[in-house]
Amino acid sequence: MKIILSRKGFDSGSGGIPSPILPDRTLLSLPIPEDMGISYDEIIYNGRTYKDIIDNLNNHARNQLSEKHKSCHLDPDIRSGVRKKNIDGWKPAFGQHGAAATQLMNCNVNIGDVFLFFGRFRWTEKRDDKLRFVHGCPDVQIIFGYMEIAEILKNQKDIEKYDWHPHAGGYGAEKNILFLPSEKLTINPNREGYGLFNYAPCYQLTLDKKSAATWKEYSFLQPNNLCHVRKNKSKGEGIYYQGQWQELVLKENEAATEWLRSLFD
Repeated sequence: MKIILSRKGFDSGSGGIPSPILPDRTLLSLPIPEDMGISYDEIIYNGRTYKDIIDNLNNHARNQLSEKHKSCHLDPDIRSGVRKKNIDGWKPAFGQHGAAATQLMNCNVNIGDVFLFFGRFRWTEKRDDKLRFVHGCPDVQIIFGYMEIAEILKNQKDIEKYDWHPHAGGYGAEKNILFLPSEKLTINPNREGYGLFNYAPCYQLTLDKKSAATWKEYSFLQPNNLCHVRKNKSKGEGIYYQGQWQELVLKENEAATEWLRSLFD
């Protein structure tokens, strides 16, 4: 079993602000802007649209989401009931295409492997019924969700059956793939094959008192344990993989498997 760390959601380059850690510890990953995607007005959490949540946070951060970006790339699509209008037959799925899809296939990502989705987050609080970032609280990178692969769709006609998913249209047939989850998690059959986490220290990748992208020095995250070539650019403590990459594929490793198992204890 391989573990794939997959970066998703808002950051300084896409969206301009971190995703919120809500006061109840919910890790609400904000999907990145995409011109042809579903509107932020059409997806909701706890009765509030994502647009409303983003506007609250933007007004406080003084970093407005561009007016041209009114819709988003809702992927991974693993939070049930997120759409205002429910979809009959909805199933969770995660898509990838182009160079990122090629990298996953070159690393032999396959059925039984596990995606861990992470992103940049910051704690929030409510004041006067408005959500705002906690003053002085740093950004951190946190694992917010997971998916064990049960099926990999590569045929475009098969992918098009999931017409609510962004990878069902607009990407073309070349190097466009869709991952579907298992019913149960192999390493913990009491958990579903996909899901979301609330904040806990074990899900935080960022090393304390370091920049968000500088991670804890887990042995299985070191360059020699990756399925592709990357250099640790950290100038001191921690692990720092420079650039806007999307996935790190870990080699099969007992230490990594034990760490994964611990995330579900």
